[in-house]
Amino acid sequence: MFETPYLWTTGCAKFDQLIRFIKRSRKSFNMSDQHPLIIAGKTYQSRLLVGTGLYRDVNETQAAIEASRAEIVTFAVRRTNIGQDNDAPNLLDVISPEKYTLLPNTAGCYTAADAIRTCRLARELLDGHKLVKLEVLGDQTTLLPDVVGTLEAADVLVNDGFDVMVYTNDDPLTAKRLEEIGCVAVMPLAAPIGSGLGIRNPHNIRIILDNANVPILVDAGVGTASDAAIAMELGCDGILMNSAIAKADNPVKMAHAMRHAVIAGRLALEAGRMPYKTYGSASSPTQGVIAAAA
Repeated sequence: MFETPYLWTTGCAKFDQLIRFIKRSRKSFNMSDQHPLIIAGKTYQSRLLVGTGLYRDVNETQAAIEASRAEIVTFAVRRTNIGQDNDAPNLLDVISPEKYTLLPNTAGCYTAADAIRTCRLARELLDGHKLVKLEVLGDQTTLLPDVVGTLEAADVLVNDGFDVMVYTNDDPLTAKRLEEIGCVAVMPLAAPIGSGLGIRNPHNIRIILDNANVPILVDAGVGTASDAAIAMELGCDGILMNSAIAKADNPVKMAHAMRHAVIAGRLALEAGRMPYKTYGSASSPTQGVIAAAA
């Protein structure tokens, strides 16, 4: 369910009248999503997925996640305490499994073997949890995916019973192969991790979307709210981000902005934009125009 759009409220002198007006007017809008986001058999209202890294402290982490209204929250198993260390703060105290869908990820893994081992560790620590985000990185400079390693790890994990959401490059052939392996969602990058460059190759993202039978979520490279809106207008099923929120001057405000950008982009997609035109065309009617004085 999307949030109430901006409504004309002239004449509502009192707050309670305003609230009643909004509730009545909301019924006149068909705001239900035509194609809800379904991942591994579960339906989600929010199409914004967020990470937990890079924040100043756990309080800021919690505040930003709450502001984002995300329902799926990802975290790096190798860099986060989720029960391995009894003497350190436990992330699960901030992102309760009762409130959020946890998405342990394999950030920092540079081989298929390490990624597979990390997912199995997460499953053990989280009492059989199956939903994971797979990423196998190629090097520490670009942080681009190792496609061969990603395909290898995805195949093993799917056969081992995991529900795999997989980070990959923006190559349509690789994306399709990962879908065929059995990944529950494919997540092509918009740009390198942490770069904030926005969508560098919208053409490839469109091709991936045209040929997909699983959710396609942009993962990595989003820098600001307009990037998120563009991704959603392209037709992406959702966006996963961390740096764009955590590295903002005000992460909580940016989380709010990203939430609204994802909603706006999805609504614009479903509304259908006006056609592109080479020349201008009047927006007001031309019939019945008062003739100019002679």
